[in-house]
Amino acid sequence: MIASARYRFGRESDLSPVDLVLGWGAMSDTTILKHFSISQNGRAYSWRTNTFPVPREVIETHSANMHMIPADAEIESQLKSIRPGNMVHLKGLLVEVTSKEGFRWKSSLTRADTGGGACELIFVESLYVW
Repeated sequence: MIASARYRFGRESDLSPVDLVLGWGAMSDTTILKHFSISQNGRAYSWRTNTFPVPREVIETHSANMHMIPADAEIESQLKSIRPGNMVHLKGLLVEVTSKEGFRWKSSLTRADTGGGACELIFVESLYVW
């Protein structure tokens, strides 16, 4: 795991109190990650680097900001305990949330997108952290 952010206010935080920036493949390698500055703001994540240790395409397709919807209180507690550098294995579903009032929040369904709307919205059914 690269970074995490907690949210306490608003409809989205009631559903998803934690966002995780996850990396896999090259973007889970600490020798590569040390070249990056990562930040989260407004349910999005950004990165900076002075040297590209891997091509931009690898960065964009092997890392993502993911909005976590915990299945229960135990998973919520686990999600809130995750720290940068932890390894995580999670199982869940990509979801779309809608309300009668017209609220809609949906997951990206591809890893080839970037920017607004590119985050995954995950209903987390199980989680293992080490």
